[in-house]
Amino acid sequence: MKHAILMTTASVLALVMTTSMAVQDHDHDHEAGGTGGHVFIEPDDLAWGPVASMGDGAEIAVIEGDLNKDEPFTIRLRLEGGYRIKPHTHPAYERGTVLQGTLHFAHGEEFDADNTTAMGEGSIFIMPRGAPMYGYAEGEVVFQLHGTGPWGIDYVNPDDDPRN
Repeated sequence: MKHAILMTTASVLALVMTTSMAVQDHDHDHEAGGTGGHVFIEPDDLAWGPVASMGDGAEIAVIEGDLNKDEPFTIRLRLEGGYRIKPHTHPAYERGTVLQGTLHFAHGEEFDADNTTAMGEGSIFIMPRGAPMYGYAEGEVVFQLHGTGPWGIDYVNPDDDPRN
């Protein structure tokens, strides 16, 4: 009899904990603009802010994920016209889509505007981890990146890093 009571109590406790976690997850999804795991965000609802690792002229909107954790993320970057992305690398693959404007991008450790590829709206780029890259914005540019963190940027020339 004691065994049956113990098993029933354990089952009820497990059910309560599972239900509690599901409610917390649902509340989190709802706060993020979704229901039941779906997230819907209008472009005007994105929260744009400064990008310490890129300095003036660049803004970021984190759509999902924590860039400092080993988890999926989706972000958007907005660059003012003429913004230069100095040669740098990332610790993981960079997967992006140009949503607005023209992003000029290239591989290499030295900035050379004449050696870039002009990527207009709808263009997709995939850059391998550790590969040096650079670019610039022709007009205002918005592009979306996704991948798995932790995410970061290391400049080829430390003097190019606005955090220094």
